[in-house]
Amino acid sequence: MTSIIVLVAIFLFLIIYLSYSVRIVRPHQRGVIERLGKYKVTADPGLRFITPFIDRIRIVDMREQVIDVPPQEVITSDNVVVSVDAVVYYEPVDPQRLLYNVANFILAVTKLAQTNLRNLIGDLQLDQALTSRDSINTSLRATLDDATDTWGVRVKRVEIQRIDPPVDVMMAMHEQMKAERTRRATVTTAEGEREAAITRAQGQRQAVILAAEGVRQQQILEAEGQAIAVRELAEADRFRQQTTALGEAEAIRAVYTAIHDGNPTPDLVAIKYLEALAKIADGQATKIFLPTDSTAAMGSLAGIAELFRGNTTPPATPDAV
Repeated sequence: MTSIIVLVAIFLFLIIYLSYSVRIVRPHQRGVIERLGKYKVTADPGLRFITPFIDRIRIVDMREQVIDVPPQEVITSDNVVVSVDAVVYYEPVDPQRLLYNVANFILAVTKLAQTNLRNLIGDLQLDQALTSRDSINTSLRATLDDATDTWGVRVKRVEIQRIDPPVDVMMAMHEQMKAERTRRATVTTAEGEREAAITRAQGQRQAVILAAEGVRQQQILEAEGQAIAVRELAEADRFRQQTTALGEAEAIRAVYTAIHDGNPTPDLVAIKYLEALAKIADGQATKIFLPTDSTAAMGSLAGIAELFRGNTTPPATPDAV
């Protein structure tokens, strides 16, 4: 019976010993092992054995963590009180320093973030603070990362969640925004009307130019047509004159040939000459000037004319006179 009790006690002791000596470190964790209150080693993920009641293991989560910075009131450089809150994302890089270099890391980071937020936003006006969140986030992250480096932590990013001005300031900002939007709408409408007027004026100008160009082209075509018509008429008249002249020349040559072929007498030539003079006078001329060397011919022509009038008396000869 005594042996059974001893065996049971030994078995219980082994169970308790194993339960205190065996530790499992997960992949996202690191184990800081202390022996008799002194740092011994940092354990990597896996199965780890420690000496019960002598060694102690402290598990540190190495995943990225989030700290919510509570809202606080901050006075801007233009004396406007705003409520600001933020979130801080950090990642442990050294479990030993995180456990031993700071007593309460969450409280320390929260207060550090609030203090730096007051400093950063206090140097800005309200409009700048509302429109410069990226620069505020970057500056605050750099400040916190430098301060927490000795704590074995790397600050990954900082995000400003809200910047809330007072109610009256918000109403004034809404009125200002409404007035600005109204002004922009008015300017946009005026710009649209101006562009439309310019477009209409350009269209009318282009229409006038096209109409004038059309009239000019029409006038050019008409002038060219008239010029072509005049040239054709002149060419036709010249051709007619040439044809007439050729015809007259042919007629004269024909008459001349016929006369010479007929062997005309001087009396016939004189009669034809008188008929030609009659046609030249046309019943209106009272005097006809003849060359001086034609006086003798005219004397013979006068005699011939008297013969045709029926005067049978021969003209007086010079001897009769």
